[in-house]
Amino acid sequence: MNAVRSSAVRSGAAGAAVFPDSDSRRYRYFEPRGKRATHYEDVTVDVQPDPERYLLQDWIISFPNGKGAYTKDNTAALSSNWHAFRAPDQEWERTHYQRQSKIEAMVQSVIANGRKSGATQLFDKAWIKILQNHLGAWKHAEFGLATSLMQAQRYGYTQMINNATLTNSSYKHRLAQDITLYLAEIGMDIPGFDDAAGKRAWLEDRTWQGTREAVESIMGATDYLEQYFAINLVFEPLVGELFRSGFLMQAASSNGDFMTPSVISAAEADYERNLANAIDLFHLLVTDNQHAQHNKGLFQSWLGKHVALARKAAAGLQPIWSQPHSKPVQYADARDQSIERLKKILGELGLAAPKE
Repeated sequence: MNAVRSSAVRSGAAGAAVFPDSDSRRYRYFEPRGKRATHYEDVTVDVQPDPERYLLQDWIISFPNGKGAYTKDNTAALSSNWHAFRAPDQEWERTHYQRQSKIEAMVQSVIANGRKSGATQLFDKAWIKILQNHLGAWKHAEFGLATSLMQAQRYGYTQMINNATLTNSSYKHRLAQDITLYLAEIGMDIPGFDDAAGKRAWLEDRTWQGTREAVESIMGATDYLEQYFAINLVFEPLVGELFRSGFLMQAASSNGDFMTPSVISAAEADYERNLANAIDLFHLLVTDNQHAQHNKGLFQSWLGKHVALARKAAAGLQPIWSQPHSKPVQYADARDQSIERLKKILGELGLAAPKE
């Protein structure tokens, strides 16, 4: 909610404008989304200043081209009120570190207990190759998406958007790190395990080149909301969940591996939080009372680009489903679920996936 200025006042001093809590002792400059402000709102909303909301003076810091520290034209999307967004997961610095710490403790406990009990001795030999080559390659996809989100975070117009984007990046960096440490540790118990195989697969194996193209296209996008949109609304359901939930989580136990699903499972919970944040933000934009049609057209153009790349990536991964000795799930079934997932996500926003 924008501050209401007094027409007789031409000062940036305290009391120069009327705010939602001007008549109370709460000293709050924003209107809460609910009846009461949450702790998340108190420490997040308006932490990043916006001259349009409260002050008569412009940005304190500007770039040589005359633009302020944050500008609305860092994205082609338009909004009548960027500050309306509140992340559904209500995550801020303290809660984020607490959650990440708990996940890391769980992952390290799984790895330590698994190694102590000799769990890797039960891994099927073909499955070991899959972990070495394909899980080893997947960490590079997660790292690339995390790096893209770090770039996107810098250009968000409000602290709420930046927080949601940065925690998204942090989750993916954590997963890439977890996979790296996990493979390094179990590799010490598996004779001949090649730590460098995943990187070679990522760079050279035809199976992964479609995924590389999709990730690098997202990284190369110059619109920060396009990056956030492409990752959470397109790549994750069509490629990320397809590989993590549709393959690793399904096939591991049938091939003697009860450790990998525990390491990967946190990423699925991460995505549910990131997806809820993304849907909430983009729903505000497609229902904006001034710019809804513009935003819907823009998002459809992003879908046309990134869905095609994600479909190509998913098709490239198909041979992996045939590599384990035990095959409890078929690629076609996992693929159908990912397509249905995409339709449901886009349906919440009134968007449609491009035809194949």
